Amino acid sequence: MKTLLSIIFFLSFALLLEVNAAETSKPNILVIFADDLGYGDVSCYNSQSKVPTPNIDALAGEGMRFTDAHSASTVCTPSRYSLMTGQMAFRIPRGGTVFSGAGGPSLITPARLTLPEMLRDSGYTTAAVGKWHIGLTFFDKEGQAINSGAPEAIERVDFSRRIEGGPLDHGFGSFYGTACCPGTDWLYAFIDGDRVPVPPTAKLDKSVLPKHPYANDCRDGMIAKNFPMEEIDLVFLKKSREFLEQHAKNSPGKPFFLYHASQAVHLPSFAADQFKGKSKAGPHGDFILELDYVVGELMTTLKNLGLAENTMVIFSSDNGPETASISHMRADYNHDGARPWRGVKRDQWEGGHRVPFIVRWPGKVKPGSTSAQLTSMTDVIATIAGVIGTELPKDAAEDSFSMLPAYLGKDTTPIRPYILQQAFGNVPALSIRRGNWKYLDHTGSGGNRYEKNPELERFILPDTAPGAKGQLYDLEKDPGETKNLYFEKPVIVKELKDLLEKTKASGRSR
Repeated sequence: MKTLLSIIFFLSFALLLEVNAAETSKPNILVIFADDLGYGDVSCYNSQSKVPTPNIDALAGEGMRFTDAHSASTVCTPSRYSLMTGQMAFRIPRGGTVFSGAGGPSLITPARLTLPEMLRDSGYTTAAVGKWHIGLTFFDKEGQAINSGAPEAIERVDFSRRIEGGPLDHGFGSFYGTACCPGTDWLYAFIDGDRVPVPPTAKLDKSVLPKHPYANDCRDGMIAKNFPMEEIDLVFLKKSREFLEQHAKNSPGKPFFLYHASQAVHLPSFAADQFKGKSKAGPHGDFILELDYVVGELMTTLKNLGLAENTMVIFSSDNGPETASISHMRADYNHDGARPWRGVKRDQWEGGHRVPFIVRWPGKVKPGSTSAQLTSMTDVIATIAGVIGTELPKDAAEDSFSMLPAYLGKDTTPIRPYILQQAFGNVPALSIRRGNWKYLDHTGSGGNRYEKNPELERFILPDTAPGAKGQLYDLEKDPGETKNLYFEKPVIVKELKDLLEKTKASGRSR
């Protein structure tokens, strides 16, 4: 009997060791998602940048810098949906929505597999800190869903009730952050888990806030007493540090996934006091500097806790730079956050969606390397599935391709056959890219109305194909998208238009 018990104990102990070994062999994963950070805002992408980003540059020096990476949309809500699900948001109802206030419900349906759910089910501890902005549901005192972005909707919310459809309902074990854009929304309050512990009680007093060209996006919303308008990112940093420290202390043998979604550098550019005037490039430059500081502090925390060597870090942005930041930074500081591309946030041109994308993974990703692979934010979930050795269901991540061969330096051919882009709007304008050819299935920018925006009028380029129903550019010969070849290359226009219609009809590109 003793012998049998000894055998059972030994086998159980061996199995436990095997499980622990399997868990610890999986890398920790930290995704840092910036807001409205342009390709040219980071000095390792733009040698002419007027804002130093030494910590982001160091991250690139320790990993791989992608030069042809794209947000899935030119605005935040659909872009974040696509990051979490690997599906282009235009494929779902309300997929062009940008939420505000108590807007919802979540764009993510309960049956939809998400990145945190996949990792949670693979043994990861999952946490989200920062901006959610994919929709959730607040309730009134009668228990009726509000789901409204109107400013007066905030006064109807019963903050004692649980919030539905947020991060905890989509795979995250913990969450501390905001419903929508932290510094420019009708609701200035932190969500902890699925509740607002300190509800908003007063109207925001804008008279005490900084006044400058990058401070005009602040809505007259309701604010909570613990919501520091000029230190939001420092609060987010504190919460992410606390998660990392607690995880290292309490679950050292278990992998984690931390999603850190910053406020920076979405307008209004309210940098904390310690960064004001430090960039020498104005308030928005100071805000970029603060974002870089946050990246550096997160990396320092990982290193101090002994976690850095087994942590994959992914850094990127949800879309290109905002119109006001581009207009004033170009004019006042000779800093171009979209350089070298045409377009800004909301635009289908490259500046609206080509973004920094950096991967650091010690022992796997070659330090100081670059990749020209065409990639989208939708690809993160399939890539991480490959990293942890799990297979994606056919009805999930329909627009996600694994970039793992590129991470490992084992790619010899293009991974993606083509890439889709989604511009701003409830019925979003679409584009498709195959190789060097880019077809925009619409006229104009697909987002901003340049002729009606005084900040953008001076950036209007001549129409080189009057009467064309779409736009075709050869990005190899014309990276600035200055010459529309719609009439000159009708065969390529038809091929790309047909391919776009085919992928719309099939519901997938993977």
